[in-house]
Amino acid sequence: MKTSKELNARRKQRVRTQIRKKAGGRPRLSVFRSSKHIYVQLIDDSEGKTLAAASSIDKDLRESLKTGADIEAAKLVGKMIAERATAAGVTEVVFDRGGYLFHGRVKALADAAREAGLSF
Repeated sequence: MKTSKELNARRKQRVRTQIRKKAGGRPRLSVFRSSKHIYVQLIDDSEGKTLAAASSIDKDLRESLKTGADIEAAKLVGKMIAERATAAGVTEVVFDRGGYLFHGRVKALADAAREAGLSF
């Protein structure tokens, strides 16, 4: 019987495989959510480098948030990563939900990033 960690790793790998097939040279916007915070990175897989990152524990957001684990925090992190991506010269990305359902905090982050100028 497989553990939940093994099942999550398989799901995450399955999502990433599909994303790499469809990426077309675009950077990957990777999401990680924990029970207390949400994190997002803009990764260039061809060079293996992180171009930009944002999270609910950034000093800019920490004071204005009640908690880092709600939809409001995800919206602010999505807006912040879009600003940092455009500053890095990136406007088109491929969204990596990381095995999480496209629902709740993950969806709020994606919608906020789209509204702030990223296209995926």
